[in-house]
Amino acid sequence: MKSKKIRSLLLVLLLPLAAVAAPLVPGTQVPALVLEDQHGKTVSVGAGTKIVLFTADKAASDFANEVLGAQPAGVLERLGAVYLADISAMPALISRMFALPALRELPFQVGLGREPASLADLPRERGAVTLLRLQDGKVLALEFARDAGQLRQALGLR
Repeated sequence: MKSKKIRSLLLVLLLPLAAVAAPLVPGTQVPALVLEDQHGKTVSVGAGTKIVLFTADKAASDFANEVLGAQPAGVLERLGAVYLADISAMPALISRMFALPALRELPFQVGLGREPASLADLPRERGAVTLLRLQDGKVLALEFARDAGQLRQALGLR
């Protein structure tokens, strides 16, 4: 009887871990990603997307915003890039009062992952911007930019 309870408890505790997607790696097909941006408009990773920029923390988003904000309008479109940010860990009040107003001032679109599962399969490293290079919807290469200089270089920007 006791072992049955332990097995049931383990199943309940471990089942959510099984549902977590594995991070994308080169050769993997990118799942359909459709999010809302800071203005409530749709952002998607489509067949024509060549680069996905992804940030999962404030440090990475700060230097990504700095680099992209210093570029001429339309830089993401010119690169065939989509910028996604995981804000799911941010408390709703902080997001509503501080983050969204700041994001709305940016001259480019940022797809916002508000639920933990929405961007769970995107690889991440603390303080780094993830760059997924895509071809025909598959990951060709995976890079991490750890500062503004590395990000500019990876994107071929000045």
